[in-house]
Amino acid sequence: MFSAPIVKGFTVKALSYRHDGRSTYGLLIDGVVYEAAAAFRERHVNLRALLESGALADLPGNLDAEGTAEARVQYLPVIPAPDKTICVGVNYRPHAEEMGRTLPEHPLLFVRFAGSQVGHRESLVKPATSVQYDYEGELAVIIGRPAWRVARSDALAVIAGFACFMDGSVRDWQQHSSQFTAGKNFRRSGALGPWLVTLDELPDPASLRLMTRVNGELMQDGRLGDLIFDIPQLIAYCSSFTELLPGDVLVTGTPGGVGAARNPPRWLDAGDTVEIDVGPVGVLCNTVTTE
Repeated sequence: MFSAPIVKGFTVKALSYRHDGRSTYGLLIDGVVYEAAAAFRERHVNLRALLESGALADLPGNLDAEGTAEARVQYLPVIPAPDKTICVGVNYRPHAEEMGRTLPEHPLLFVRFAGSQVGHRESLVKPATSVQYDYEGELAVIIGRPAWRVARSDALAVIAGFACFMDGSVRDWQQHSSQFTAGKNFRRSGALGPWLVTLDELPDPASLRLMTRVNGELMQDGRLGDLIFDIPQLIAYCSSFTELLPGDVLVTGTPGGVGAARNPPRWLDAGDTVEIDVGPVGVLCNTVTTE
């Protein structure tokens, strides 16, 4: 076992995970996972509840003294059951161009259900009803406090942090209608993680580089500065019609290079490994299986 270090500021990674048959949460520090102390978890049962209570900054001071090697835990989606996950389609100029779409006047939104998502290192499932299972690497914004009709200038203040997202897309089902819901919500088709990195570690999200690799091959390479609607715009827009709650996840879109736009198309299949790399946010890694 490992002894918890003294943490002077919240500069480490918050994660949700399973260990010894229990779902729990804590911090990853230098390759070791430290669980939130039992008394602390009684007051804040999971990371979503911790965000709701505004106590995220208290987590480093309320850890068990002994930790577990990171390789021994089973990652869960960093927010296991958000009230809502709102995703943005066609939000990078290169992706809009490769898909033959005109630039949207307003954000193109769809939702993902909690059951469609897995954690870091967990298996993604290619559905038996389609061969057109595609990858989309994205940055996820995790909301830290209630946000209702927030001005663009105030939007960053409602962010708790960031994570990586694999928006696995079943393209033929996605194209059954103008609504993306069916193709975006197959069981275990997407992933969120590995952890939450706080906003204070990333003062300029627009400078982030986002890369997607399949079996080690670079497939997507974009910058958050290429977003059509940037993060403050998205928060202002979404909070204008729904109240964003602590733990809600806002997924910001994917850059160019998706499998559907390649010639020939590059669909995911059993045995493929997908990595979403957003630099200081982390690397989300999953392997594909079949039903």
